[in-house]
Amino acid sequence: MYRPLVGTLATAVLGAAALVTAAAPAGAAPVGAAAHHKPKPPRTQAVDFAGTVALDDCSGSIVKMPTSQPNDPALVMTNGHCLESGMPSPGQVIVDQPSSRSFTVLDKSAGDLGSIQATKVSYATMTDTDVTLYETGSTYAQIEQKYGIKPLELSTDHPAKGAGITVVSGYWKKTYSCSIDGFVPTLKEGDWAWKDSVRYTPECKTIGGTSGSPVIDNSTGKVTAINNTGNENGERCTENNPCEVDENGNVTVHKGINYAEETYGIPKCFGTGNKLDLNAAGCTLPKPAATRR
Repeated sequence: MYRPLVGTLATAVLGAAALVTAAAPAGAAPVGAAAHHKPKPPRTQAVDFAGTVALDDCSGSIVKMPTSQPNDPALVMTNGHCLESGMPSPGQVIVDQPSSRSFTVLDKSAGDLGSIQATKVSYATMTDTDVTLYETGSTYAQIEQKYGIKPLELSTDHPAKGAGITVVSGYWKKTYSCSIDGFVPTLKEGDWAWKDSVRYTPECKTIGGTSGSPVIDNSTGKVTAINNTGNENGERCTENNPCEVDENGNVTVHKGINYAEETYGIPKCFGTGNKLDLNAAGCTLPKPAATRR
C-alpha cells in the first residue's frame, strides 16, 4: 500500500515525483499506454475536487449511499491503512471506534474551504478490501449549507473493464486519468490480501499520499473504487510491491502498475441513517471476529 505521508517527506516526494497536472479540474495524465493499443475513453463530464477531502497523511472523500438522506451524518471514506490508530492486522475488522479526526474539505478547484470532524470510525479493515469509513459530526445538509459541497455517491455497480476513470487526490490536490485495465482475483501485499482488485492502465502513476482517493467513473460521476496501492520496485508480494494471484495460484508482478479496491458492495452494508449493518442482506464486508457467523 502507499505509505501515508507527512511533513517533509511529502515535500520531498512532491519534488521528486512526476505528478499529473496542477490543481485544476479534470487534468489528464500523459499518455503512456501505447503497448495496450486502447482507444481513448469517450469525453464525458469533467471530474473535479468537489466532495474530496485531505487528511494529514492520505486522501479521502465525503460519500453517500444511494439511500442516504440530507440529514444523515456524513461519511468520509479513505483506506484502511490510513487509519490513525495504525494499520489493521490481517483478519482484523474495526467498528464503532471513537475518533476525532479532522478532514479538510476542498472546493472544485482544490481550494481549502474548512474542516469537518469525525465522531467515530464506523468501519475499517485491510482484509479483502482496504477501507475506512468515518461517521462525522456534520450532516450532508450542513456541509452543503456551510461549504456548498455535495457528497460523492458510491456506485452499486461492479466497475467495468475499459471504463475511463479519474483518481482524485485531496492530499496532493492532483488528479490522475486512465482506464480500468482489468481485475485481479487476489492482490497480495505483505501479510494482506485483497479480492477482485482494480488494475489501472499505466497512465495513472499514483504515489504515496494518494491513498484513499476516490476513483470516479467518468461516465457516471460516481465512486467506483478507492485507490490504495502500486508496485514500486518490481518486488514480489512485499509491502509497497503487491503481486497478482490468479484463480490457479499463479503469481504475476507488474512494476509501476497501480491498483484500487472496489466499493460497489459497501452500500448494502449501510441502512437507515447511514448506520452500519454487517448482517444486512447482500452485505459481504468482513465482520469482526466476535460477530462472524
